[in-house]
Amino acid sequence: MSKTRLSLQSSEGIVLQVAGRIYAAYLTAGRVEEGKEEEWMARSLREAVRLAQLAEERIESDSELN
Repeated sequence: MSKTRLSLQSSEGIVLQVAGRIYAAYLTAGRVEEGKEEEWMARSLREAVRLAQLAEERIESDSELN
């Protein structure tokens, strides 16, 4: 079996963790139909990215302070 190499930046890893939590919530709620997993994973990732974008727009980090 061949292995896939994957190297994520820190921020990408955090977004992936959030997407995983969102996807797990959909699974737990029974929203993910068999055969539709990829669609729900993609949706979860889109939602996690959007949350990160909103945070970036609305939160000023210490390094951004003037």
